[in-house]
Amino acid sequence: MEPLNGKQAAERITGILQPKYQVHGYTVDLTVRRIFALDPIGAVDFGGSEYVAAGRFPLATQRRRPEDRYEWWDLGRGSYFVEFNETLALEENEIALIEPHERLLRAGAAHVPLFFRGRPSTLEVLLHVEAVRLQVKQNARIAQVRLFRFGSDGKSRRGRRRAASKT
Repeated sequence: MEPLNGKQAAERITGILQPKYQVHGYTVDLTVRRIFALDPIGAVDFGGSEYVAAGRFPLATQRRRPEDRYEWWDLGRGSYFVEFNETLALEENEIALIEPHERLLRAGAAHVPLFFRGRPSTLEVLLHVEAVRLQVKQNARIAQVRLFRFGSDGKSRRGRRRAASKT
């Protein structure tokens, strides 16, 4: 498995707002499009016939100052769905890892790292806010995506080179 550099990863991501600030050595920052509160009831079972996704409803943003161009979400402690501006279009032999941005962690919130394959219609994570209050600005960078490519036989190039050098 080989990591793709930031420029290679950006070629597979649509909706990047400002590549100059979002594309890094081996990561691309993901930005907040919408935040949803959860309906408190969901259900899971063994076979899936009684599965019920937790409902969601969009949260309104607020302007902090009249001259502000972007608005803010004011989140209390709890869980929220976050939808990103960016979407992925991965090759069959590629996988994406979405992890929390370090600033999100230091602000008192997190989401679990998630793997994605293919072309998910929307990218979203379940955000857990542990701080008493978290303010999130529209288009805030709260997550990073790393892309990896698998070799055609399941090995990376480095693994194939090592195997070839042993023969």
